[in-house]
Amino acid sequence: MNEILFFGSNDSTLIKNKPNKILKPIQFKFENENGNENENENENEKQIKQISSGRFSTIFLFKNGKAIEYLDENDSKQNPKKIQIEENIQKVTVGYENEAILTIEGNVFAKGKYINSKNPNEFINISSLIEDINDRIIQDIVSGFNSIYLLTSNQNVYGIGSNKYGQLGFDCETLETTEKPILMMKNVSKIFSGNSSNHVFLLNSNQELFGCGLNRFGQLGLGESRKEETKIHKLTKIQNIPKGKIIDIKCGNGHSIMLIENENENENENENENENENENENENENENENENSKRKLYSCGFWQYNGLDEDEDEDEDENENKDEDGNTYKFTEIKSSLFENDDDILDFSCGYNHTLILTSNGKLIVFGNNLFGQLGTGDTKNQLIPIQIELPKLRFNEYISNYHVSCGYFKSFLYYSPPSFSNLEEDLIKLFRRKEFCDISFKTKNGEIIEAHKLILKYRLNQNQNQIEKLQEIISNKSIKESNQIFEMIYSNNSKINPKLYYEIKEIINLNEKIEETMKRIYLNENEKDFTIERKEKQYKFPKLILIMRSELYRGMFLSVINDKSNKVTDYSELSNKSFQIFEYWIYSNQIKEGIKITQEIINEIKIGIDYFQLNETNPNLFDLLIRKFNNQN
Repeated sequence: MNEILFFGSNDSTLIKNKPNKILKPIQFKFENENGNENENENENEKQIKQISSGRFSTIFLFKNGKAIEYLDENDSKQNPKKIQIEENIQKVTVGYENEAILTIEGNVFAKGKYINSKNPNEFINISSLIEDINDRIIQDIVSGFNSIYLLTSNQNVYGIGSNKYGQLGFDCETLETTEKPILMMKNVSKIFSGNSSNHVFLLNSNQELFGCGLNRFGQLGLGESRKEETKIHKLTKIQNIPKGKIIDIKCGNGHSIMLIENENENENENENENENENENENENENENENENSKRKLYSCGFWQYNGLDEDEDEDEDENENKDEDGNTYKFTEIKSSLFENDDDILDFSCGYNHTLILTSNGKLIVFGNNLFGQLGTGDTKNQLIPIQIELPKLRFNEYISNYHVSCGYFKSFLYYSPPSFSNLEEDLIKLFRRKEFCDISFKTKNGEIIEAHKLILKYRLNQNQNQIEKLQEIISNKSIKESNQIFEMIYSNNSKINPKLYYEIKEIINLNEKIEETMKRIYLNENEKDFTIERKEKQYKFPKLILIMRSELYRGMFLSVINDKSNKVTDYSELSNKSFQIFEYWIYSNQIKEGIKITQEIINEIKIGIDYFQLNETNPNLFDLLIRKFNNQN
């Protein structure tokens, strides 16, 4: 079931028979072509994957790869409207008056005045316009105000659209717009912008951050040396950013919000404690207890909307980061009593001039412009500091990690989107890209470090020889891009990623072994299992890596900032041991274990278990396989 809350400007008639300004969060329901609410309508039965909204349109992307859009009522009398793209869609992004769609095949279709001036309402394949044919497979997309940014599978970033403020990294006097993607930067891991932003940030593989575009209010966070420059035409390194790992950046019109995870924070504090005298130990321990979670938010830009409004207790150092008008030109921590000790940041989003933050304790925290009620406070008063708003009763307690926030231009959404799981091959690649449990490092020819999971490598490489050393030798002669491709081919045994490189590594990997067989070998080796689930009279052991890859429940448990360090948990879900054996075998192999007769009771139990372990989007679906086998038995 879809669960979406909406508040703010209703100018696109997202919800009919409602006022132009919706001041408090209300339930959003999809309507059929006749404008009537219909719970049995096909679109309403699909699960939401993503919501993206700009000034003149809002797109809802469903888990089945289809999408619908709501256009401004002056442009379209028919809302919603299905987006006619033959390929399955994996991501959508909407700017001021542009839209872009990324398909599973890696193609990008976009429309807008600055994308296709002759037919601005027609989607065209902009990825096919990239001159280098090796760069035409796109990995990620982000919209700016009137620009679109493409991150290719080769880690290169292209920009298309408006360059009025230098947001494409070129002199706007000579290149004001482009309807053809132009290369902005190489060796990029992430791109950050926003639906109302005329500035952009690019993060390279060394965690160095670069930005360009409009800087009138200091929204690029460049620091004092560049605060008077309103336009930055060239990608410029952002100096003196907060210590830690950059997780995400969201951009508004005149402000930017950065999410930082300080992985070494606790270690540094412990070192400082050891250096202090014994009489100060208790004081330091109390300080540690009062620390916020490892994830913290930092802001810069226009003073009214950046959440850093001056108060009596504000540090003098923070005042030094502000200009005469009060705008903050350096990323500064957003401090609030609303961020409790055990509260972590789950998601956040920026609109034109407002920000929404969702925390692990189920709080929706907001600040900024509220002219259309986009903060959900029940009025239209601007909020200069973070405040918490009331929400209708939701499924927060059990599924909080599956909720997301999305800010449109003058509107806001809070929505439920269950996790997506695919096949084992794709899950292994996703696991490789998650570095939290990496335990082995390799050095590339340029001295860059690339990390991997030793457990997976152990079973993917030929075990007759010491192949890890041979792998290190190969990586030492490769670039970071080639090294990533090598690991993705090892994890997935997919030679199509780079046939030339695959030829080089084929001697050290199990060429003919399927991913399922690798996973079964891990399943059979008790020595590799480091987490125990106690069920009544029996224990089941799993590697934490496998549970992270396959179950959103345990992913949240192991990767949580506040997770305990124990290696077992007592599970009280309503599964019999026989049903749990089916689950255990399937989570490794995508197959039903032979020798177990499927009964209606087992099917009913498994249905409960799928919800409990949050495995709804697995492919193939465990419940469907059980039904099929049950029918064949009878």
